[in-house]
Amino acid sequence: MTSAPGRRSSIFTRLLRHGFTDPSAAERLLDSPELATVRNDPVLLDALGGTADPDLALHGLVRLLEAQDGATDRQELLDTVIAAKPLRDRLLGVLGASEALAEHLARHPRDWQALVTYEPRDLHPGVEEFERGLADAADPVALRVSYRRCLLSIAARDVCGTVDVSQTAAELADLATATLRAALALAAAGAPEDAALCRLAVIAMGKCGGHELNYVSDVDVIFVGEAAGDADEGKALRAATRLASHMMRICSETTVEGSIWPVDANLRPEGRNGPLVRTLASHLAYYQRWAKTWEFQALLKARPVAGDLALGEEYTAALRPLVWQAAERENFVADVQEMRRRVVANIPAAEVERQLKLGPGGLRDVEFAVQLLQLVHGRADASLRSGTTLDALKALAAGGYVGRADAAQLDEAYRFLRSLEHRIQLHRLRRTHLVPEAEADLRRLGRSLGLRTDPVAELTREWRRHTTVVRRLHEKLFYRPLLDAVAALAPGEARLSAEAARERMVALGYADPAAALRHLEALASGVTRKAAIQRTLLPVLLGWFADSADPDAGLLNFRKVSDALGKTPWYLRLLRDEGAAAENLARVLSAGRLAPDLLMRAPEAVALLGDGDGGGLAPRSRAALEQEVLAAVRRADNAVQGVTAARGVRRRELFRTAAADIVGSYGTESQPAEADQGALVDLVGGAVSDLTAATLAGTLRAVVREGWGDTLPTRFAVIGMGRFGGHELGYGSDADVLFVHEPRDGVGEREASEAANKVVAEMRRLLQAPSADPPLLIDADLRPEGKSGPMVRTLGSYEAYYRRWALVWERHALLRAEPVAGDEDLGRRFVELIDPLRYPAGGLEEDAAREIRRLKARMEAERLPRGADPKLHAKLGPGGLSDVEWTVQLLQLRHGAEVPGLRTTRTREALAAAREAGLLAEEDAAFLDEAWVLATRVRNAVMLVRGRAGDTFPTVPRELAAVGRYLGYGPGHAGDMLDAYRRTARRARGVVEDLFYGGL
Repeated sequence: MTSAPGRRSSIFTRLLRHGFTDPSAAERLLDSPELATVRNDPVLLDALGGTADPDLALHGLVRLLEAQDGATDRQELLDTVIAAKPLRDRLLGVLGASEALAEHLARHPRDWQALVTYEPRDLHPGVEEFERGLADAADPVALRVSYRRCLLSIAARDVCGTVDVSQTAAELADLATATLRAALALAAAGAPEDAALCRLAVIAMGKCGGHELNYVSDVDVIFVGEAAGDADEGKALRAATRLASHMMRICSETTVEGSIWPVDANLRPEGRNGPLVRTLASHLAYYQRWAKTWEFQALLKARPVAGDLALGEEYTAALRPLVWQAAERENFVADVQEMRRRVVANIPAAEVERQLKLGPGGLRDVEFAVQLLQLVHGRADASLRSGTTLDALKALAAGGYVGRADAAQLDEAYRFLRSLEHRIQLHRLRRTHLVPEAEADLRRLGRSLGLRTDPVAELTREWRRHTTVVRRLHEKLFYRPLLDAVAALAPGEARLSAEAARERMVALGYADPAAALRHLEALASGVTRKAAIQRTLLPVLLGWFADSADPDAGLLNFRKVSDALGKTPWYLRLLRDEGAAAENLARVLSAGRLAPDLLMRAPEAVALLGDGDGGGLAPRSRAALEQEVLAAVRRADNAVQGVTAARGVRRRELFRTAAADIVGSYGTESQPAEADQGALVDLVGGAVSDLTAATLAGTLRAVVREGWGDTLPTRFAVIGMGRFGGHELGYGSDADVLFVHEPRDGVGEREASEAANKVVAEMRRLLQAPSADPPLLIDADLRPEGKSGPMVRTLGSYEAYYRRWALVWERHALLRAEPVAGDEDLGRRFVELIDPLRYPAGGLEEDAAREIRRLKARMEAERLPRGADPKLHAKLGPGGLSDVEWTVQLLQLRHGAEVPGLRTTRTREALAAAREAGLLAEEDAAFLDEAWVLATRVRNAVMLVRGRAGDTFPTVPRELAAVGRYLGYGPGHAGDMLDAYRRTARRARGVVEDLFYGGL
């Protein structure tokens, strides 16, 4: 039927005003014969305009009318829609929100009558009402039809706002309960002999057990079976397994009416690998001996729903005490930390921002936080033992375990996110937790939640607001009540008891909860601005501390820093306003002893941790460091003051390097841990070596200026050796050096030598003098003749000695020689002198190669500490630093004259050059590089954690765990770390055996 232009324009405008996005298609549908009697009825148009998607609702209504069996049925439906507002709102509301239920109604056109009744008992049906609704289903197909009919009534109450989201979730769980019972009855009817042999209980878990199910979700269950009467237990369990499997298939399999939902039994003991049905005794034995913390967390929601309910009650009664003892388990803290990391571990990167369930600020954040608090405090407070998230959150707030304001915000956010999840799933009845991207979908979702002005923008804004609230609050749920418990704040707020606060601190990994609570009290009490800002910061900081291997040390160190800097305006402002500063500080303070010790000696270095003008954590260049040190020396009144200033710069920059290393190794919320371990090793080695060189340059200038003014009687240079020359110094390394001088014109040999020796003696004294700054030890034992030889030689003396007396080990040591301070020209000429010795033309003589191997074997036998496990010794053990370095250095001695790339003091550069030159296989080079990097990381980790150098893994469990965190291993995985080290070292040792001892 064609409309007149004026009329068409009027209807078109009205359709747009009522929310239709395709008015032309809507107008054609309104002109269809099925709507002939009501097309001009304003009631219909208004009702359609009130739905989530008017276009979808109108299309569904026309399909439903077309499906009616004759004109009489069509008219009955139309008359009821126009006359009965409850039905009209329910039916059109469902048609506008769910394509899938519209499809169901088109296939079963009389099911609309399920929406007609509007009695009080119809508003809040329970399991019994749903069982009646499913009672006529005699086979799996009929069960699906009856299930969808019941689902239709739930959806209608939901979209009309008759019930809230928690009531909808409870009804969905009750419908699932009734469906499981019906499916089990069908299975039993199909195998009466099996049913007679056994007692079978179905325990709902997850959201079904918690009475908070989604529209489309796996229904998690556990099965418990016992023999009936005198039946044989083995036969009874086999019969119960067949019944359980059949029940699962009835619900899960796809038929002409689709499926209901998958029944998932993987939460059972041993998961997929365990028997589907166990006896109660078998369940109990497993949970007493083998279960992990997450399995007790899952049992929070266990609820008997089908089968032998008495057996189900026995099951929950037997296991309930174990659930509330979980927080006392030895590995509870490690398990909790592992679970927290696992929450978002497997989400594809492209989906993270759209994930309602697992993404940051999502539903899982709320559920996990609530369940963890239940496990910690539910053992002493039975009011917390609800399996329903919102009920448990309400109880936690009432008991003072969660702040009331926080709980209210979290409740609101959770309800919004669950409502959004329901409406997303309702559209096509598909299991998804992703917010769609299409504008039409977002518009429908926004309108379904009552956002009508600008649905897409309003929905996006509300969604982001609520996820932000959850992200901000879910960690604070643990910590803010701890502050309230010690700071006597917020009158009228229920507070944690002293015992509850202690329990929570233990659960979060604090070994000395009493001391930790005292620190909190000192930091958070009072009405000063400092206390107020720290009360805001501490909930987040405590979470970061708990993520480390030593939360107690992190909190204690934070108190020390705050005591030292708390009255400094910029400090609290830095932590409050700089995005990265607070998290960086938390990581640094709880990662070990070295970085906090460096910071405590000059707390103002905390400014380096910010994003702004503090310079950040990027290492400074040697030129910049040397410029600053020399400027400080110039300003000093004497050598002592000058070297003190140089050592102060060194301390600050050591802290900068250690902080960058820790943050890079741990990662932050905004920046994942550095994946390239070699890059972190190079960062530390280069930064500490440059810093040591700048410190020596400044000390040399200070000593010369005080003793001789501007010019020393002899030219003087410092040559870096060993790791120093190789740019590979660690935090605890000595500075291996040689000293070379050359008398100036007109200066006698004796005067020059005396001056040079005085300079060396004074440099060593000032750099090692007791001070708040760490000492820098100078080791000159690699000089000609070792400890027996003179401390300083002239360039000519070096030349004469090396030409006549140089031993193999001395030529070997010169591979790492590089000028680091003093007269540049003299340093350059020293390098020209030694190059023919370390890169001999024609390669290394075979006798010299044998001598190097002999020296290496003797060193392994004599220098390894007594009682040390050689396989875990990072320096001298098989596959350790010494193995890799001596192998690379033998290649340099043999081939350095002909391969320019080998003429470097750096191990990794030389190894790469050897690989490029074809001197060793690609795989062998990779094995050596991996082992060298890992061994260096272990030594750095030990120094950071213990505050003193070491070449082996710590034996103290907490220190070992801290080394593991630095190396990327989570709580409870120290054994995996040691296994990985042994495996890496073993591969490298195999290469060393072939290349070094095998004759190259």
